[in-house]
Amino acid sequence: MHPISVIEVSLSFIFVIVTFGIALLFPKKYKKLTLMIASLLSVLLLLYFTIRPFWIDYQVSKKMDLLNQYLREEYPDQEWSITRREGRQYNPYHLDVEFMNEKGWVYTYSLVNEKNICQSAWAPQNGKLPREGKHFESKPCE
Repeated sequence: MHPISVIEVSLSFIFVIVTFGIALLFPKKYKKLTLMIASLLSVLLLLYFTIRPFWIDYQVSKKMDLLNQYLREEYPDQEWSITRREGRQYNPYHLDVEFMNEKGWVYTYSLVNEKNICQSAWAPQNGKLPREGKHFESKPCE
């Protein structure tokens, strides 16, 4: 498990334990209500950790479609492959594109929405500048 995930799960576990501890300190009159609230918070946290990876994968697939559409409009006669870095430390919405006619160059695109797609990073071949690439875009990200 990635350290970020360990920290998230640990803090959530501590939060749930503290919430139940506080719920048990309430008078008998309010104890049932506070235990129900603590249980609801526990279920919501469990749902969050369960659904989140699927939600990110769904969003990334939509963003890949948007990027493919954008690249078809910008570079109609080109072929490319789109990949994504795996791991919690990487932004899942930054997609790496390698054009078939420019091997060794990797362009990272950031996708905020369908109207805001831009290159945010470049990995040129040894010793070359990003602007020397055939598919270099200098427009700023908004």
